[in-house]
Amino acid sequence: MMTLDFTNDTAIWVKVYEYVKEKIISGEIHPNQRLVEAKVAKEIGTSRTPVREAFHNLQKDGFVEAIPRVGYKVKSISKEEVIQVCKIREALETLAAEWAMEKAYPVLIQELGKIISESDDKISKQDVHSYPDLDARFHETIARLSGSTYIMEITQLMRRHMVRHRIASFYHSGVFLRALDGHKLIYKAIERRDCDEVARAIHYHLELSLRDILMAAPKEELSETDRI
Repeated sequence: MMTLDFTNDTAIWVKVYEYVKEKIISGEIHPNQRLVEAKVAKEIGTSRTPVREAFHNLQKDGFVEAIPRVGYKVKSISKEEVIQVCKIREALETLAAEWAMEKAYPVLIQELGKIISESDDKISKQDVHSYPDLDARFHETIARLSGSTYIMEITQLMRRHMVRHRIASFYHSGVFLRALDGHKLIYKAIERRDCDEVARAIHYHLELSLRDILMAAPKEELSETDRI
């Protein structure tokens, strides 16, 4: 049993929410996998009431869906939804890159360069567990340095709903190597301050990401008989 820290003032259901959400995002809990209140409550050392409230809020935020007379399961994302999210990300990240170049060019170049160097190092060591975090840091750095809290919030929301479909493919060096090549193209375009080239690089990178996600998605999905 993994007991959460219930000693501070954070509501118990919020802690349960974050705990389950992290398992969904990390891929530990799979799309279409059923969630059982009693089992989760026992696993983390709490009653079923905060677990039920956490599940309700996870449903509101799009991570799980209700099954009538049964409970909840992790929500899967359709091919159309994946395509929509990639298109939204492309528009947002292109705008974020333009604003970041205008407002924080030296810091942007420095931080992205460090992430790419670290990514090269992890690739050489085949440290696959670092790949998802490095990918997230690259994109979140651009969003953060855009100076727009709206872009940052929406970008994070888009990535949260995609990352569980991306996570499995990232554990293969070939996929992350393609992603890293895309990051390098974006970095070089930003370095040249060429907005058109940045837009093309982001489009190319997300098109490859979309392909990898769609190829990996069927392997991630489990039957509804699987339970947490």
